[in-house]
Amino acid sequence: MKKLFGLAIFLFLLLKQDDVVGDVGTAASYGPPYIPTACDGNSRDQFPPGNLFVSVSEGLWDNGAACGRRYRIRCVSGNNRPCKGGSVDVRVVDFCGDSCPNTILMSKDAFTAISRFHRAKINVEYTQI
Repeated sequence: MKKLFGLAIFLFLLLKQDDVVGDVGTAASYGPPYIPTACDGNSRDQFPPGNLFVSVSEGLWDNGAACGRRYRIRCVSGNNRPCKGGSVDVRVVDFCGDSCPNTILMSKDAFTAISRFHRAKINVEYTQI
């Protein structure tokens, strides 16, 4: 009973933290070259200011409909406490392939906005915005 009560309190505090719980998955960073992309080929106009963009795996790709979608991503855990706190808003510009080891691959700039370690694999919460 104590374990169940403790779990209930943990879930309440987690939900209360942002009052919105998104989907969960894993994320890592990837570096240049960022083009060509599956969304807009060699166009440099596809990249948002600050290079806050991502490449998504099959689960989010939606046969290419994910191109241009925006997500708010928050680091929730990982080895050696990588999370900085806060979140980052990103745009989907690419498909990371069927064998992608993560839910989301984030540009280096997007990843370092939420993680202290640029080579970490982190657990994230993401919500389409």
